[in-house]
Amino acid sequence: MRLWSLHPKYLDPQGLVALWREALLAKAVLRGETRGYTRHPQLERFNAHPQPRSAINSYLAAVHAEAAHRGYAFDHSKIGPVRAVQPIPVSSGQLACEWQHLQNKLSARSPVVLAQWSGVLTPACHPLFRRQPGPVASWERASGGA
Repeated sequence: MRLWSLHPKYLDPQGLVALWREALLAKAVLRGETRGYTRHPQLERFNAHPQPRSAINSYLAAVHAEAAHRGYAFDHSKIGPVRAVQPIPVSSGQLACEWQHLQNKLSARSPVVLAQWSGVLTPACHPLFRRQPGPVASWERASGGA
């Protein structure tokens, strides 16, 4: 499971579809609707949020907005109620780690998309997150092929 802290606009089509599926899985986990993935490290920041379910709905809404912008037909009814929620902090080190991880994926899978973003030095984060200084998150497992 990879719940990107990066803005979904940077993802290639395969990445955006995978993010939608994985965020829906995360929503099911946070709602107690599945026994698997309950301790997945990518969920730590959602579980720590004062309103985990609202936070994942907000996350999904931004992914849906990007998909709609591209003309994809993701099912909006799967999101649930979207409310204003407290942003989740994300460190600059985490964003840099994810940016490198995404570039590695795109170089193999979608070189055209990689080239599109080649001039980006400081990528935007997902609208749910707010950048702050700091190292890579303790839950990050990018080196393991997440």
